[in-house]
Amino acid sequence: MLRNIISEFLKDESGATAIEYGLIAALVSVAAIGALGAMGDSLVEIFDTVKVELEDASASASAP
Repeated sequence: MLRNIISEFLKDESGATAIEYGLIAALVSVAAIGALGAMGDSLVEIFDTVKVELEDASASASAP
């Protein structure tokens, strides 16, 4: 009887699917965080460039 219970327990794979989905979700999350982090640095550089250009244009326009 105990052998049958242990055998059935070892054959049961219903929890494995949930673990696999959890690992896939974690991998997608890590990839998204990495991509957004790299893109965030690029956006900061772009906005800094725009800010400098606007400040230069404003200074040129207000100078006599």
